[in-house]
Amino acid sequence: MVTDRNRQTPPLFGGRDGAGENAISATEIVAAILSFVWVALVFVYLYVIPPASGEGGNPATTIMIFVAIFLPLALIWVAAVAARTSRMMKAESARLQASIDALRNAYVVQSHSNNASLDPGLTRKIEQLVEAQRATEEALAMFHSVRSGERPMHAPLAGTPVAGAAGKPHVDQPSLALGTPAEDLGVPISIADFIKAMNFPEDANDREGFRALRLALADRRIATLIRASEDLLTLLSQDGIYMDDLRPDRARPEVWRRFAKGERGKPVAALAGVRDRSSLALTSGRMKSDAVFRDVAHHFLRQFDRSFVEFEKGASDQDIAALAETRTARAFMLVGRVSGTFD
Repeated sequence: MVTDRNRQTPPLFGGRDGAGENAISATEIVAAILSFVWVALVFVYLYVIPPASGEGGNPATTIMIFVAIFLPLALIWVAAVAARTSRMMKAESARLQASIDALRNAYVVQSHSNNASLDPGLTRKIEQLVEAQRATEEALAMFHSVRSGERPMHAPLAGTPVAGAAGKPHVDQPSLALGTPAEDLGVPISIADFIKAMNFPEDANDREGFRALRLALADRRIATLIRASEDLLTLLSQDGIYMDDLRPDRARPEVWRRFAKGERGKPVAALAGVRDRSSLALTSGRMKSDAVFRDVAHHFLRQFDRSFVEFEKGASDQDIAALAETRTARAFMLVGRVSGTFD
């Protein structure tokens, strides 16, 4: 950065730069002249012009005479001091503004000369998030292309299994044929547990919520949706948007079924039931200005769409209504309305 050594930089934060501020200004000279003239007039009035008969001797008259003498002098010098103070404040403000401009120009020059100085940690973190997002999308695309002939979700979501005495679903003995995916050998998740997992645990003592969440995370395809929902809810909470505070209009289960079958526009417009203007405005602004938030939101919308298509096949109207009340579904309605998913 090139600097001008011959230019005198104004002192920072009100430092004195020499003579000028403490010198007598024209205001003080005028005040002194006016004071001298007033004192001369008072002297002439008291000692040159003879007093009229009957004046004097009254204490009130004497007090008024002193007030009339000294009050104009006080007003003159109050005005002089105020003018001097105003002049000093203007000079101080000018020095501060010049110092701020100099610092701003130096910062701009340094920023243009070295872009890495603009918070490299934040830039590196954003790049890592974007790269991780791209890697996830590539892995998902590969997974679906390889297994295009298989059903995208476990059969238990097409019909709730019968619960046993211990409250756990009966599971047939898994097939050990060659080529069977590892997730198909695990304990399948019921629709009720899937709905609980989509709502996340209420608090640290919600044992059923954590149990359902563990079962859902054991399934790789459902775990992808849960992690996408968790990422989105975390980003929304940074703007003070919490799903428990939203009260969206309830859509009938047949509207959700139409959405699962691919209908868009007016038949599924009821799904855009979030009316909170503050949440809509904040989410819309974040979608436009934050590339990381936008990628996370679109990834979540895709995952929810794919999972709900399979969920709808075996879910009853009560199951769909219960899913619509979960935090994940509310996030889907909020972000879906902002992004135009239901148009």
